[in-house]
Amino acid sequence: MFKVLERIFRDKIATEQISLEGSERFRGTIEGNGSPEMLEHCQSVCPVGAFQVQGDSYKIDYKKCLFCGKCVEACASIALQEGKEGDVLHHSSKDAMPYLLEAGQEAVAEVLKQKLGRSLHVRHLDAGSCNACDFEMGAMSNPYYDLHRYGVAFVASPRHADMLMVTGVVTRNLEQALRMSYEAMPEPRLVMACGACAAGGETYGDTYAVVGAADQVVPVDLYVPGCPPRPSAMIVGMLAAADMLAEKLKHK
Repeated sequence: MFKVLERIFRDKIATEQISLEGSERFRGTIEGNGSPEMLEHCQSVCPVGAFQVQGDSYKIDYKKCLFCGKCVEACASIALQEGKEGDVLHHSSKDAMPYLLEAGQEAVAEVLKQKLGRSLHVRHLDAGSCNACDFEMGAMSNPYYDLHRYGVAFVASPRHADMLMVTGVVTRNLEQALRMSYEAMPEPRLVMACGACAAGGETYGDTYAVVGAADQVVPVDLYVPGCPPRPSAMIVGMLAAADMLAEKLKHK
């Protein structure tokens, strides 16, 4: 016991550095190239329309992307049939980074290297999720990610919140709750759409019970792609939101 205490006092207790890359099996951003025929087939198999062919190239709308891997599988299948070798589409192990609606740019990972100068209070609202995003959110408070070291905390009331964090596709039963939560927040206020359902709104298609993405009900400032996003990507988004909030407070 004394040896354990001695080691703790000597080495200190340090939280792990957050990595923005998963394991080799992690389905992250899509990279590589393919022939026009391959890309057209990849676009046709995408269940949410996130894969978009642009001439001889392609673009991924990560707000909608489910990271299901169907486009990668389709590209590999055609390559095998045609006996082609080369840089076909594949998933990297890198997270799809959150990006700001206002700036239209990706939030870079360097924000993780800086401590916040102030706190960020977040109110989470589940607008109709499958709970995958919610489980990942729970992991942010464990010793590995330790969200509180950045000055970010979840609150029980939107009246105490700087930012509303929405998960799940917005259902018609919860549309009013989302709108009322947003209206209850003090200015300046931010909204983060977390996960493919809240950010893209295409996961469950067009049904009588679904409104769609969060930005169809309230103005969204920040999108976090993924199905679900990893805790590290959520933390990057929160730190970017804290920077946005600090700027808004300067000009208030």
